[in-house]
Amino acid sequence: MSSVPASGPARLSARALAVSPSATLAVDAKAKALQAAGEHVIGFGAGEPDFPTPEHIVEAAIAACRQVRFHHYTPTGGLPELREAVAVKTKRDSGYDVSSAQVLITNGGKQAVANAFAVLCDPGDEVLVPAPYWTTYPESIALAGGTPVTVPSGAATGFRVSVEDLERAVTPRTKVLLFVSPSNPTGAVYPRDEVEAIGRWALERGLWVVTDEIYEHLVYGGAEQHSLPVLVPDLAERCIVVNGVAKTYSMTGWRVGWMVGPVDAVVAANNIQSHETSNVANVSQAAALAAVSGDLSAVAEMRTAFDRRRRTMLDLLAGIPGVECVEPEGAFYCFPEVNALLGRELRGRRPATSAELAEVCIEEAKVAVVPGEAFGAPGYFRLSYALGDEAMVEGVTRLRDLFAEAAA
Repeated sequence: MSSVPASGPARLSARALAVSPSATLAVDAKAKALQAAGEHVIGFGAGEPDFPTPEHIVEAAIAACRQVRFHHYTPTGGLPELREAVAVKTKRDSGYDVSSAQVLITNGGKQAVANAFAVLCDPGDEVLVPAPYWTTYPESIALAGGTPVTVPSGAATGFRVSVEDLERAVTPRTKVLLFVSPSNPTGAVYPRDEVEAIGRWALERGLWVVTDEIYEHLVYGGAEQHSLPVLVPDLAERCIVVNGVAKTYSMTGWRVGWMVGPVDAVVAANNIQSHETSNVANVSQAAALAAVSGDLSAVAEMRTAFDRRRRTMLDLLAGIPGVECVEPEGAFYCFPEVNALLGRELRGRRPATSAELAEVCIEEAKVAVVPGEAFGAPGYFRLSYALGDEAMVEGVTRLRDLFAEAAA
């Protein structure tokens, strides 16, 4: 029997209870549970490359296991040689010239995001979050005490927000703009002039910008990724860039990311991290050092495969009545609209939302997709094409056959 009186403190914190679980990880977990039970499930949920980590990176990790210095604590901010290598890689890949003192190595890109908002947000501070957005952004902002303010976009604009959209959303409490290109979940890539215009607007408004460049190397066709602090150098003192090895080097499980920003912000984030996690696992840091110090041949091969799958998935989706999809120019996701299918009879049900339709997909077709509600965009699905070609084709074909019943 509890000794806490009824009028005493709540059992759990309001902050913890307000956090929603990751929808993408939940969908992936459900798909894997069904697979473990013997079901042939096609999972479009997880945002990770299906390629193995390149061999030279794995070998670097094996060698690191045998180094006694890696058996002990190392600096919270990251191995000095890795921080320097990330600074060099940042200059090489995006043209952003930074020092190692501006780099903090984190436990994956998620901790970099969390750190960034933790050092910027006080209660009441607002953060502009273009939607559709990655599910973690609003939660990280709220956990830091900030208030996420959604700035919606749609298929008509290629899922890109404009300066006018941002201007309508800004208030005297706005402190930070979140900017992401290429985008998860839509694959949208902002052209140079739009990146520059948004950066100059943020500068004139006196805002901080947190920009996520995790998909920097995964762009297709004529699209190009542009780093905001490179195009608007005057913004560098109020800009934090988050990135990591997960997507570029197929290292999602190694859990190494980083934030790059002004020295005072990096020092503050380092202090926070020193109490939360301390250093990133040394073996993973050694692997990341091999990754960022090497060439980009591995990601070039992945990009070729992803581009082929992207075009294949677009063709397949175009053949499904009631489904419309804007062509993604980056990352490895398609974000088709499914509103035309809602409310129709389907296997004895009438799904009224994309979330309900996603449940029908996994239960009836054994296809796992992430509904748009998770990204602040009801009426859409996110489908990752970072899976094998045959599985991708079979999965979309199953959806076509299922949706044909609703269209009939």
